[in-house]
Amino acid sequence: MREQSSSFDVARIVRELSELVGARARKAYQPHYEQVVLRLNRKGVPSTDLVIVRGRRVYTSQRDRPMPSKPSQFAMVLRKHLNNSRLVAVEQFGFDRVIQLTFEHGGGRLKLVIELFRDGNVLLLDDSGVIIQPLTHAKYASRSLRKGVAYAPPPETVDPRGMDRSALDALLDGSEHDLIRTLAARANLGRIYGSTACSIAGLEEKVDADSLDSVQRDSLEGAIQSMLAELSEGDGAMMWMVDSDSKQAWQAADNEASRDVASSGITEIAPFDLAYTDSGMMVEVASLSMAYDAVFGSHDAAAFIRREEELLVDSGEDEGAKQAKLDRRAAQQKAAIDRFHERAAITQELGKAIQDDWEHVDSLLTQFNEAVASDGWEGVMDRIHDVPWIDSADPARQTLVAYLPDEDGDPGASITLEVSKTVHQNAQRYFEEARSQKSKAKGAQVALVSTEEAREKAEKRAAKDAAAGRLRAKKRSKRFWFEKHRWAMLSGGHLIVGGRDAKGNDLVVRKHLSSDDLYVHADLHGAPSCSLKLKDGLAPNQNPSEAIPEGVASLQIVQNLAEGVEDARELPESLHSEAAQVAVCWSRAWGSGGAAAVAFHVRPSQVSKTTESGESLGRGSFVVRGQRNWHRDLPLELAVGMAVVNGVPMPVSGTPATISEHCRRWARVIPGREKKENVANRIAKATGLAQDDLLSCLPPGNCSVEDHGLIQP
Repeated sequence: MREQSSSFDVARIVRELSELVGARARKAYQPHYEQVVLRLNRKGVPSTDLVIVRGRRVYTSQRDRPMPSKPSQFAMVLRKHLNNSRLVAVEQFGFDRVIQLTFEHGGGRLKLVIELFRDGNVLLLDDSGVIIQPLTHAKYASRSLRKGVAYAPPPETVDPRGMDRSALDALLDGSEHDLIRTLAARANLGRIYGSTACSIAGLEEKVDADSLDSVQRDSLEGAIQSMLAELSEGDGAMMWMVDSDSKQAWQAADNEASRDVASSGITEIAPFDLAYTDSGMMVEVASLSMAYDAVFGSHDAAAFIRREEELLVDSGEDEGAKQAKLDRRAAQQKAAIDRFHERAAITQELGKAIQDDWEHVDSLLTQFNEAVASDGWEGVMDRIHDVPWIDSADPARQTLVAYLPDEDGDPGASITLEVSKTVHQNAQRYFEEARSQKSKAKGAQVALVSTEEAREKAEKRAAKDAAAGRLRAKKRSKRFWFEKHRWAMLSGGHLIVGGRDAKGNDLVVRKHLSSDDLYVHADLHGAPSCSLKLKDGLAPNQNPSEAIPEGVASLQIVQNLAEGVEDARELPESLHSEAAQVAVCWSRAWGSGGAAAVAFHVRPSQVSKTTESGESLGRGSFVVRGQRNWHRDLPLELAVGMAVVNGVPMPVSGTPATISEHCRRWARVIPGREKKENVANRIAKATGLAQDDLLSCLPPGNCSVEDHGLIQP
């Protein structure tokens, strides 16, 4: 599946984006180095993300997509200038792969130019066309893309929409290539649409372009015009599947997750039917943006996660980045040592040359000083270019650049002489410079040895971590919302969150217990109040980074679980039992010495702070009215797995059945005699995960661990 858009694709995308005219720009993000997302709001319509993948594609999407907590510099510039501005125009530059979005606010008009050829670029321009900020600075033969420079579009290409019969004849007659190469390059159709034109016209692609007769040219002209008419007037887009099974899988997909799985069978997309393809493998969608979202949406939505996974870090740097930095430092130190030695050799040789040509240098200094004494520096500077043995002079530094004679007695090597010093003193200055360079070389050699040792240690540690499957814990300034509470992952990826204390219980019920969630509580005094979330949860990342060790799950946070389900009561009873099991494991039942416990769940509307007359409730306590749904004989066991969530290495807890399904490296935890601090320390050493994160996900009491690849992979 090709990733780069053609001019035909861009023309159709521009038509589709024109439907967004009037929308307001709200936020800009840069989830990955090559991707920019601009969030647009239209009144009465859900917000739409304009996804720009530099040099490849532009389309609209309404997917959930994780975003960085700190915007990049480019995203900040876009926010500063475009916030709350209104989209007023969408244009294509000629028939090139360049899109211009025009925004308007009280301060005037701004333009966002998107280039989709070569490496691509995104540029913010002011009303006069001057570049405010480019995504990347670039310089080409005919133009420069940098801040403060007037934007110059790329050289104009042929626009087939304005090509009449005489222009087509001239193009064919002037070609020395076959028909397909002529249409693809000189007519700016590209190979795919050039092949389509040949197929519609019934012409061989390999025939010489200048050999077509009048009838064949009529057919070719009609084919091109029909394609252009379909491009400008047609709606929707086409997708081609690799085989009939893939087509059936796509047609049977009824939600985003199943469509993402079925999208692996898509081999081509286009804004209209490609005549040379198999029509039996074609399916139609409502827009080209929808086709792009089907093929690339899952990959592009995980851009931020992918970036974070590529940068699994320890104190801000992953092992690969550290290794690369040490390699660069060693190379720089080696080059510096070579330069110091070269400089020492050169200056020492020049010092010897000054001594060997004592009389010549002494004569130059004597004559120059006599001239300065009689005529002054200004007078000498006027006549200095007439002297072949002197190149230049510097009155401020009291120096002159002179030449030593070569083997033929002509001006050869140049030297810098201080006119107030003797020949011996000038030679000695060169010798001192040589000694200084040798001393620097020795210092650089010591630094190189230190760098080599550090590099060797880093290599050994990286190899050891890779062999053990360890990840480096990430230092974070912000944590995910659910990490403020007890949390676990249940079947289907659903989250259950519970209070850590009385204040946390109040917060969970007040803020994280929606009307479509479920309230879960162990049948014990002081147990945490828990919320089984219907929509919030974790899902497998379909595009994990290769940087993740084998056996570690790659997950992403989602807010669209259980499509079509309106209430958590409609979820499977087994999921309700899982939530109840987690709730009792978080309670004091864990350390009570029992093997099982009881919990219940109710609707959120049954949970209240309102008491009967004369009664009162303490902080973190609630009144539950009405019928309760009981779960009895719940086993006291949890599991801890190793995962990367939105690019962050962290432990994930839940029931053994769920965790073992998602994480190949996990451990079963039951009540025991080992302190949870010791358990967390053992797991942290084996996995590289943060000990604090492990303590947060372990039950509240002593434990016993049954390892399934978490500690000993």
